[in-house]
Amino acid sequence: MHRALTSADPRVLWLTDPDRPSALPALSADTTADLVVVGGGYTGLWTALRARERYPDLDVLLLDGGTCGWQASGRNGGFADASLTHGYGNGVARWPDEIAELDRLGEANLDAIEETIRRYDIDCRFERNGGLDVATEPHQVDELRELVEARQAAGHDVRLLDADATRALVNSPTYLAAQHDPHGTALVEPARLAWGLRAACYDLGVRIHEHTRVTGLEADAAGVVATTDAGVQVRAGRVALGTNAFTPLLRRLRLMTVPVYDYVLATEPLSPAQRDAIGWAERQGVGDAANLFHYYRLTRDDRILWGGYDAVYRYGSSIHPEHEQSGRTHDLLAEQFFQTFPQLEGLSFTHRWAGVIDTCTRFSAFFGTAHGGRTAYALGYTGLGVAATRFGADVVLDLLHGEDTERTRLAMVREKPLPFPPEPFRSVGINLTRWSLERADAQAGRRNLWLRALDKAGLGFDS
Repeated sequence: MHRALTSADPRVLWLTDPDRPSALPALSADTTADLVVVGGGYTGLWTALRARERYPDLDVLLLDGGTCGWQASGRNGGFADASLTHGYGNGVARWPDEIAELDRLGEANLDAIEETIRRYDIDCRFERNGGLDVATEPHQVDELRELVEARQAAGHDVRLLDADATRALVNSPTYLAAQHDPHGTALVEPARLAWGLRAACYDLGVRIHEHTRVTGLEADAAGVVATTDAGVQVRAGRVALGTNAFTPLLRRLRLMTVPVYDYVLATEPLSPAQRDAIGWAERQGVGDAANLFHYYRLTRDDRILWGGYDAVYRYGSSIHPEHEQSGRTHDLLAEQFFQTFPQLEGLSFTHRWAGVIDTCTRFSAFFGTAHGGRTAYALGYTGLGVAATRFGADVVLDLLHGEDTERTRLAMVREKPLPFPPEPFRSVGINLTRWSLERADAQAGRRNLWLRALDKAGLGFDS
């Protein structure tokens, strides 16, 4: 074990917050609802909240198998990005005719999140400080330059910083350049955002039951019947699914996503001298420009949260608590941290954890309906769902109510990604892709035959 990890708590920093709310009781008797929302992460919480805001007379019931925000929504880095498409590059490659509209909708969506947090007085330390995408290899400088030029031509307020200008913002000897986006990224405390949304839903009259796992859905003449693991049945007019990486309740979705574990570390709070050594006065969110990338940010008490790089898929799409700790991956992250910030040598990590995210082959969310339009879903956010889930919630509600909106007319909403193959081909393909991405990072960005074939097919696997 890396020396900086010897005292690290194997729990999620955000979820150990002493202000976390108490769990709500499980559903214990059959009931009915106009709308049942399955899943208490961001997708489900935003769907329930927006349902009550858009249709105030709707009786909304939210069910979660654990507690709201206990999985990916409470474990991530807290990067709320304006992009709905997992970055401008992915969006323009897939939907070039819609990218201007998608960007406009994404910016409006982030604005709406900020307004919602203020209106409901959600204490999640929303900081709209922007983001830095940093180049640490020469070929990444050229790639960032091309991206910045393309985004500037599309009207984005971004600029390319040289090494000195980048290090003046955040001081790392590894930085060669950066894309600076001062408005497109906000930071939140992710679990507190989920808990705040839960409280807002509750105050608006949403019925919430935690520790209530939905195990089946069946359509009947009147709507959809949801059955829980305790045998309780809920008869609903409509159902919204926000189950993230967990086994979907619709068989048609079984190959559409795969669960990938993302590993994270958090340091002890920095001393004033350590803060001076790295700068970071503007507290931007930072990510590097590699294929296997790191993301990092400061917390409210000046810890550094450091995650990413080694996204791990387990054979058979396995999800289990034992996967949340990986000595190899956490050691690798610690080593890479001190390569980035050698001036912080001697700093210790206080927490180490992982979260499981739902990845799809186009890297951004997809949508659809079942049961004659009475069930709708949003899945596949691929780790960039802190903000995009609010947009996804409105899409789900549009679909459930048959509304023709600018959202439902998007090709992004109407089209589906290609599915993953079944095992063992799924595991082989994912691991080959990850190995190839790592090779590309080590070979000046040169993509091998496998990656070029995936590019041509519009497929991929993102770290």
